[in-house]
Amino acid sequence: MAIRSLFSKTRPLHTLLHSLRISSPRNRCYCSSTAPLYSSPPSPDLVNEISRILSDHRNPHHDLEHSLSAFSSQISSDLVEQVLKRCKNIGFSAHRFFIWARGISGFEHSIESCRILIDILGSSKQFAILWDFLIEMRDSECCEISPEIFWLIFRAYSKADSPRDAIRAFNRMVEFGVKPCIRDLDQLLFVLCKRKHVKDAQEFFDKVKLYFEPSVKTYSIMVRGWGDIGESSEARNLFDEMLHRGCVADAPAYNSLLESLCKGGNVDEAYEMLAKMRSNGIKPDACTYSTFIRAYCEANDIHSVFRVLDSMRRYNLVPNVFTYNCIIKKLCKNDKVDEAYQLLDEMIERQVKPDTWSYNAIQAHHCDRSEVNGALRLISRMEKENCMPDRHTYNMVLKLLVRVGRFDRATEVWEGMGERGFYPSVSTYAVMIHGLCKKRGKLEEACKYFEIMIDEGLPPYSSTVELLRNRLIGLGFLDDIEILAEKMEQSTSCSIQELARAMRGNKSFRRSRREETELESD
Repeated sequence: MAIRSLFSKTRPLHTLLHSLRISSPRNRCYCSSTAPLYSSPPSPDLVNEISRILSDHRNPHHDLEHSLSAFSSQISSDLVEQVLKRCKNIGFSAHRFFIWARGISGFEHSIESCRILIDILGSSKQFAILWDFLIEMRDSECCEISPEIFWLIFRAYSKADSPRDAIRAFNRMVEFGVKPCIRDLDQLLFVLCKRKHVKDAQEFFDKVKLYFEPSVKTYSIMVRGWGDIGESSEARNLFDEMLHRGCVADAPAYNSLLESLCKGGNVDEAYEMLAKMRSNGIKPDACTYSTFIRAYCEANDIHSVFRVLDSMRRYNLVPNVFTYNCIIKKLCKNDKVDEAYQLLDEMIERQVKPDTWSYNAIQAHHCDRSEVNGALRLISRMEKENCMPDRHTYNMVLKLLVRVGRFDRATEVWEGMGERGFYPSVSTYAVMIHGLCKKRGKLEEACKYFEIMIDEGLPPYSSTVELLRNRLIGLGFLDDIEILAEKMEQSTSCSIQELARAMRGNKSFRRSRREETELESD
């Protein structure tokens, strides 16, 4: 069997992990800012092929290096960069690919490849490997470690809910020849506040503000951070401290305070501060008014939303796409879809290009109310207005069409996706397979979509395998289960091969957090 032959090629896990440790000789230069071995850009097909291999070999026992060996003669720094960018969500495979490429005679990684890898390692929470890699970069002295590298580390720790580790990374900058400045402090505080680690940010800010010269931007970051967690009084105190230190408040600083006050429910106080802002000679901008619009949207006060919007029109101020989207979403939730379409037209007239969120808010309204014609017209409008539908757009519409039994239109939409340059993801296949499995007489079509998915090398959700298997068992189609399992075993994807055991019932089903999130959101 395919799985058995695969495992026979693999090395013991402890041997493999040992070989993956970053342990090149001291002072070996493995990154370069010079031209790559091959000057011509890599073909998209080559990037796709290598990225597919990395996706197919995600686990430690998969023999990734053996599968990559055929590409040794084609490797270039540009190719490595493109592949790494494509594989940011599979950190372990991306790291192994980086190490494999480094071992090719005559090849040196670019500085950009190193930066991308650090970003990947941080995003995948492989911090021990990240620091080993950073230490090697420092000791080899082959390329300069920039402050921006540490900004990536701050962000990774903040996203991992490890604010104190982010702060420790800031304190370690000097170990790597980087003297932190106020811009680095601003970046640290910004990512901490963005992830709601405001108290940790404030504690550290209080410790270091004597050694730095905090700017208006620094204070604005902290003021906005307190507002984001609903502590408007703390935001106001910090704003007053900023003025006391002699910092001259500008429009962004006032906007940060106004947003903090509005998020804390103190809209009246925010209006008082707006008057003070004007009296100090600072002209409110579009961001100022948008703060009040978002506050009124949150309070479901549509009348006040349009009152502020009218004021912006009088002053010839244009909301950004995010503010427009807030209003459109709120209008749709209040069954005012005609007004939402009018606002969409206004965006285009005022040269604010709607994004997929703009259309998807209206699309969700059509799909929730089973308005097939409206949903299909909106997809056509998106194409005409050069805003391509995304995964959420297609998933909503396909789910609607299958649910109401419009299988002919679902097929049309599916076939039109490729023409629009969209290729279905795992969740889009799941929408079709799950929906068809629940419809009488549509199990054969569900199996066809499942087979196409396998042929494309996309590992299905475990819940998709489980649902399809149970439906086949329930109707007595045991032979079809074996046919599908054999097809899965023949896939080049190791993950699909392993799911063949689940299709046969020889492995328990376990949903990943990502799978549950995507199924819920779609």
